[in-house]
Amino acid sequence: QVHLVESGGGSVQAGGSLTLSCVYSQYSYRAIMGWFRQVPGKEREGIAAREGIAAIDNDSKTVVADSAKGRFTISKDHAKNTLYLQMNDLKPEDTAIYYCAAELGSAFYSDADARRKLAADLYSFWGRGTQVTVSS
Repeated sequence: QVHLVESGGGSVQAGGSLTLSCVYSQYSYRAIMGWFRQVPGKEREGIAAREGIAAIDNDSKTVVADSAKGRFTISKDHAKNTLYLQMNDLKPEDTAIYYCAAELGSAFYSDADARRKLAADLYSFWGRGTQVTVSS
């Protein structure tokens, strides 16, 4: 079981920045963790994910969706049990509820596999989300 709690959402103007945080309960084996977002009436969209083995994973593989590439960065500080999503150059279309998720016992086995693991249905554990609103 992994408990996830997101924070850091808010309202910003277009071109601004936000950093989302996700505090997670400790885990002792391989996992992948990701950020997703959802707007009403649409499916949950994978934004970024990273893999890692708990004890040595501060420099693990990451994948970022095309919609976020060059603007969003996923990182993790395992000493603080925190996953981050740094979002720069925000656009009104980035407005959504952002969720943190984890799947235990998983990893990225290739670049193609990493992109496949931006699918929300592959993750078992979810936070409650944090709202991000970007105004034009």
